[in-house]
Amino acid sequence: MGKLMDVLYGETMPNERLRSAMLQRGITPAGLAEAIKVDPKSIERWISGRMPYRRHRYAAAAHLGVDEVYLWPEALDAGQVASASESEIINIYPHRWTVPSELWRNFFDNAESEIGVLVYSGLFLSEDAGVRRIFRNKAEDGARVRILLGDPESEVVAQRNADEGIESLAAKIKNAIVMYRPLLSLEGVECRLHSTVLYNSIYRADEQLLVNTHIYSFPASEAPVFHLRRVAGATMVSTYVDSFEHVWDAATPLE
Repeated sequence: MGKLMDVLYGETMPNERLRSAMLQRGITPAGLAEAIKVDPKSIERWISGRMPYRRHRYAAAAHLGVDEVYLWPEALDAGQVASASESEIINIYPHRWTVPSELWRNFFDNAESEIGVLVYSGLFLSEDAGVRRIFRNKAEDGARVRILLGDPESEVVAQRNADEGIESLAAKIKNAIVMYRPLLSLEGVECRLHSTVLYNSIYRADEQLLVNTHIYSFPASEAPVFHLRRVAGATMVSTYVDSFEHVWDAATPLE
């Protein structure tokens, strides 16, 4: 047991993703082993870095609620990952302003458990009363709604203001806060301020994403938007979701 606990809770692990997924969900090696019908020693070996059989990878990932390739990115060769990732692309819009307004509402309205917004201000979204109503309804139905806005007092916001020639990005963020504040009294709605250099804005509705790239000297409305849906064996959506989580973890709750 001591060796097993050292493997699971040690500071450095060959398969840190598997270890973290288990810890986050409160699942022990014995519990995972029982759920997918393998010997607990197999789980220990997987945490230590051994590659499970394909059927066991799939079963473990399904039980943990994550993608198989996230836990074992080396399971597929580069060609397989590239092919699967290409299938994640639903559509590409040359500019954010070319994304139909009804798509934004339908996108979030289709979410059942998870809505995420990672932007500097995203004022166009916060000003949409229909979108705010959807956020409210989804939260009341039990979905988690997380909104990440840029800290208006941060250096990164001031730099982006200068880089894109935006007139008072900080003021736009404060306006967005005013728009979202009535939602913050709802259980399940959270808003945090970040000081992260963004390379894209990320909008999430369960397993779908709208990713608005950022281009130096151009406002986000002029940059392309990728509409993505998670596909088993692909990695694009997982990568963007991981990025969102990293920013969320480092952000400060809005008071």
